[in-house]
Amino acid sequence: MAPGAPSSNPGPILAALLFSSLVLSPALAIVVYTDREVYGAVGSQVTLHCSFWSSEWVSDDISFTWRYQPEGGRDAISIFHYAKGQPYIDEVGTFKERIQWVGDPRWKDGSIVIHNLDYSDNGTFTCDVKNPPDIVGKTSQVTLYVFEKVPTRYGVVLGAVIGGILGVVLLLLLLFYLIRYCWLRRQATLQRRLSAMEKGKFHKSSKDSSKRGRQTPVLYAMLDHSRSTKAASEKKSKGLGDSRKDKK
Repeated sequence: MAPGAPSSNPGPILAALLFSSLVLSPALAIVVYTDREVYGAVGSQVTLHCSFWSSEWVSDDISFTWRYQPEGGRDAISIFHYAKGQPYIDEVGTFKERIQWVGDPRWKDGSIVIHNLDYSDNGTFTCDVKNPPDIVGKTSQVTLYVFEKVPTRYGVVLGAVIGGILGVVLLLLLLFYLIRYCWLRRQATLQRRLSAMEKGKFHKSSKDSSKRGRQTPVLYAMLDHSRSTKAASEKKSKGLGDSRKDKK
């Protein structure tokens, strides 16, 4: 650099490049999901579920690959492949006539079914999904355990117990609210009846008072009339007595 020339600072340029690489062009990473463990009985069948999340629409070039690593083994072998809308079952190995494709890429499902289970099927199954251009991501693994009779798992029993307790609690709550609703409705009905009875008594008392008010003048008139009639009769009898005395 020549003496006196202005020095350049690469810091802002590197920061801009880093920001553009992380934000403007985000890395595409597909995420695959499977169960951690599945259990099956000898001679039965089991479904190995596989689904995925992708930032891209489901591509016509989507592919699913299942690999199998025997229990205690080191190497994994390919047992199933789906590409270009067609399932392909590897003709090598013990699964070649026992695998069934039940997935649907439109629903992001890459599940398979293994029929006629045997003890030799114990091991780890790996599901790998590619949805171009979203092809970067981790695979997912599920471990298969084959028994003569599938044991009852502690989690299933615990879940059933918790579900039963929650059901009983919900039932008790429902009964409580039902009883409370019936009690409140009965109280409201009784209140309406009491109000109606009180209104009836009030109307009856008002009618009686008005009737009594109307009867009072009539009684007074009848008393006055009886008094006047009595006075007239007394005067008449007195006049007759006087007239008889005069004749004598």
